[in-house]
Amino acid sequence: MTNSEQRAYHGIDIGGTKIELVSWIDAGGELQEVFRERVPTPGTDFKEFVSAVVALVSRGDAALPARPVAAGTETAAPPAPVGIGLPGVIDSATGRQISSNVPALNDLNVAAALQEALQRPVIIGNDCQCFALSEAQGGAAAGLPSMFGAIIGTGAGGGYCVDGRLLRGFNAIAGEWGHWTVPAPLLEQYQLPVLDCPCGKKGCMERYVSGPGLSTLHAHIGGDGAEPLTIVARANSGDALAAQALAIHLDLLGHAMAGLVLAYDPHAIVLGGGLSKLDHLYQQLPAAMRRHLFRGVHTPPVLPPRFGDAGGARGAALLARQQTKQSI
Repeated sequence: MTNSEQRAYHGIDIGGTKIELVSWIDAGGELQEVFRERVPTPGTDFKEFVSAVVALVSRGDAALPARPVAAGTETAAPPAPVGIGLPGVIDSATGRQISSNVPALNDLNVAAALQEALQRPVIIGNDCQCFALSEAQGGAAAGLPSMFGAIIGTGAGGGYCVDGRLLRGFNAIAGEWGHWTVPAPLLEQYQLPVLDCPCGKKGCMERYVSGPGLSTLHAHIGGDGAEPLTIVARANSGDALAAQALAIHLDLLGHAMAGLVLAYDPHAIVLGGGLSKLDHLYQQLPAAMRRHLFRGVHTPPVLPPRFGDAGGARGAALLARQQTKQSI
């Protein structure tokens, strides 16, 4: 593939406080970074948000290698598609954004607005799905027939990839395990309350196994609701309440990951988010999963991420490449 044939993509990772754009060229199937910039997220004004994205993409376009017009034609190379990783869910019927952590985006068709402003394909995926795709292609699960990327941070979600391709499903929500309901026997075993979830349901797994969920568990059993890293440090120093909170958290998380095995049977589970930095999960989670699986079912490897938080924009660009079906 010559330089003039190289395809380009922009990947954008959008969070509550920052927008990060990374521009890539696809060189022989491998994405090579050529430009990166981060700006604050205009969280309350949609027009300012769109303007910020347009300005970022314009600067990314300018940084891409020149792609000369093919001989004998007057047709310029099409603009680089844009992939966007965004927290929340898109209503598959209306295209409207739901439960975004950027208030200005809620109940609006973000993809349509950006596609009109940018005049090119814009593909939006859940940030957790973008994480999974990045780890499936060149990341911790590279080369495996299937993988599940499980985010455990301020929330809980994920994405499922087969042969390096993200499977999104009918509603494009495949992998939303954080909104599975914790079963009543586990709630009763640990005498846990049925917690409300911002999604509108009650007892969602996310409310118990995310970072804030671990703090909630600690407070429920009589602790002060410390941050996860503090709880781990205290447990390592012999604090009984901290150790108990971690044990409950591990069992609940083990149940959820066992559910992923039964539902998807991935060849590996790659953890992401803030709690993916907790070493004890890689050592103890497989056994916690086995307690919730029937005999003869083996647990897949539980792996730390290669790209982690840095993979958001990369995964978004990979999603753009996948969805636009451009040849490598």
